[in-house]
Amino acid sequence: MHSPARLTASAPVLLVKDVVAAADFYRDTMGFHYERFWGEPPTFVILHRDGMYVMLRQAEDPKHVVPHWTVADKLWNIYFWVSDVDALHAEFVSRGAVIDYGLCDQPYGCREFGTQDLDGHDIGFGQTMD
Repeated sequence: MHSPARLTASAPVLLVKDVVAAADFYRDTMGFHYERFWGEPPTFVILHRDGMYVMLRQAEDPKHVVPHWTVADKLWNIYFWVSDVDALHAEFVSRGAVIDYGLCDQPYGCREFGTQDLDGHDIGFGQTMD
């Protein structure tokens, strides 16, 4: 008898206007890494940091890039749980990240902050306050 299949990771996918510029922005401001692009010219990349993944796909039409907060107030495109949100915030500030909203304690039990990428996607980072 074998155990059932398990989910082992996930990767949100964001549409972006320029995949190379977006990937470099994630690398430079948020510490993500990538090994290669797919497509000629490049249209897809897989970014990773600390075992977490984000996939970026270049939109065929820039009007298809729609950050969630433009449709539903204060809604992230991605939210990451982190081990030390204060240290991560300090790292991002030192890298020149655009901080969308600063460190704050939320009523749902998280200390968090948000940043925006080149395309306006809001990325939240939080730590449970327990």
